[in-house]
Amino acid sequence: MDVVDPAWLPPDTWRAIGRRRIRLTGHGLLVDTVAGELGQACARFGGELVRSTGGPPCDVEMGLGGEAALGAEGFAITTGSGPVRLRAHQPHGLLYGMFHLLRLGDAPASTTCRPAVPRRMLDHWDNVDVHPVMGQVERGYAGSSLFWRAGAPRRDLTRVTTYARMLASCGINAVALNNVNVHATEARLLTDRLGEVAELAGVFRRYGIRTHLSVSFAAPVLHGLDTADPLDVRVRRWWEHATAAVYQDIPDFGGYLVKADSEGRPGPFTYGRTHADGANLLADALAPHGGVVHWRAFVYNHRQDWRDRSIDRARAAFDHFTPHDGTFRDNVVLQVKHGPMDFQAREPVSPLIPAMPRTRIGVEFQITQEYTGQQRHVCYLAPMWSELLRGTHGPALADSASEFVAVANVGDDPFWTGHPLAQANLYAFGRLAWDPGLDPAAVLDEWITLTFPDTPARLGDALHAIMQNSWATYERYTAPLGVGFMVHPGDHYGPAVDGYEYSRWGTYHHADRDGVGVDRTVTTGTGQAAQYPEPWRRIYDSRPDCPDELVLFFHHLPYTHVLRSGVTVIQHIYDTHFAGADEVAVMRGRWAELSGTLPPAAYERVAELLDEQVRSAGEWRDQVNSYFFRKSGVPDAHGRRIY
Repeated sequence: MDVVDPAWLPPDTWRAIGRRRIRLTGHGLLVDTVAGELGQACARFGGELVRSTGGPPCDVEMGLGGEAALGAEGFAITTGSGPVRLRAHQPHGLLYGMFHLLRLGDAPASTTCRPAVPRRMLDHWDNVDVHPVMGQVERGYAGSSLFWRAGAPRRDLTRVTTYARMLASCGINAVALNNVNVHATEARLLTDRLGEVAELAGVFRRYGIRTHLSVSFAAPVLHGLDTADPLDVRVRRWWEHATAAVYQDIPDFGGYLVKADSEGRPGPFTYGRTHADGANLLADALAPHGGVVHWRAFVYNHRQDWRDRSIDRARAAFDHFTPHDGTFRDNVVLQVKHGPMDFQAREPVSPLIPAMPRTRIGVEFQITQEYTGQQRHVCYLAPMWSELLRGTHGPALADSASEFVAVANVGDDPFWTGHPLAQANLYAFGRLAWDPGLDPAAVLDEWITLTFPDTPARLGDALHAIMQNSWATYERYTAPLGVGFMVHPGDHYGPAVDGYEYSRWGTYHHADRDGVGVDRTVTTGTGQAAQYPEPWRRIYDSRPDCPDELVLFFHHLPYTHVLRSGVTVIQHIYDTHFAGADEVAVMRGRWAELSGTLPPAAYERVAELLDEQVRSAGEWRDQVNSYFFRKSGVPDAHGRRIY
């Protein structure tokens, strides 16, 4: 396939607006971007774009002059007997309003929209060089980097322009270009390879997206100093000079992203300093220029002794950071993974997020499917994110977040995301980051309508049926009841129930002949449940009250323990794994019915991947069920085959 898939912005999606006579007023870079988009649509579909303020009335009137309450990015659409009117207070609002008109199609309705948070950011884990273990994109499942290839920058940035357009259309306004694990070559992006960053920033700028850069905390050492101590005046001056040089080339540069004292990365602990000391060093360098530092809270002991059950990785971020609440600069964003472990298909909210009321919190999600099928499995993640944002089984993330961040899932694959249906996760993150209250089912239908305009109703119905519950299906045939992991070490794909059980990474399930799960209760366990605010502390600490979905995260339970659902732990494991594998087979059957309704390349790619998902789900079912049958000795109540 040589042609790049248009994702959710195919030409026909522009038909409704491209047939109209549109007046656009205003000036500036983003207004010019809007004019370019509308001009192409009108040229294709017979409409007309008018840039003057006078003349006959138009079907659509777009311009600045909206109320200040709309803020920098909000917009208002009004409809009635006259023209459709789109007004914004700032040019960003015009851009987002135009894309919202696409979603409304032939039936625009009056609405006022403002984003819930001011920054909605994607983190790329792209390497400049091809890493010998992690490749060009760490935890990437969609080909090579859009920005670099084998150590060199891509010279043709046409596809980056298309990508920026896609991101703006779903509300993304910030991008970090490179991997948080900053290696030697990537460290030079801050200095002698800054021109590559500036060129990419110029592309993203045209769509209202600010560019950020992952940097190494040890950058001063990598560039000649003998220390990176955040309280050393020479280090402070180094960062001030380096940062001033960045803003000279990129005046709207967003700031730095830092992974420090995490999984072997350098950080302030080396010098006996705190994370507040380290973050504030960079914040002070950025502050005169209006930049921010995103400081990741993914800090834990990655050399744990599996024999020592008093050490609990799930406690680590809370224990490290809560003593420093209120000591971070105002332009520090503490970037916290949504759960206390590592982007599992099910885990509770990180207790750190509601525990830092005097610190700006950026909640981090993972669109790339590291632990959710690696874009070989259909797994629509918006329902999971929505539960976390709304607080279905814990504190509502939307109540504590200053912004939302996610690890991107794109590459140079013709379909952008490897699995064509994984595009929906990228789109849905942008939409939920803009408005956490959106219904994930409605967002899915938006994506389907935009991506496949003018297609038979049976296609939309089938896609919705395949995708809407696919996260729940994935959870059923993988690790049960919130215990997590059970994946193949290293690449994290496929089942290996004991793969990490005796490792140094702190990702255990503690299964034995009597039961399974990690005791995180206050009385007999690690006490991690006590890190949550009430009532969740009490709920999680109680066996009877803990939600089934999370019960093995917080409790070590006998196999015969009866869950709130009315079935035993062991029978739940058997039932869900048989059901999950069966559901994937049904998904494949629904897809087969769509032959001839989609472009052949897309149809065949999804069909091949569904074959792999069926195979993998069967392997998960058989390995997990066999493992726990052999551990427990308890047979399946329904007599199904277990090995």
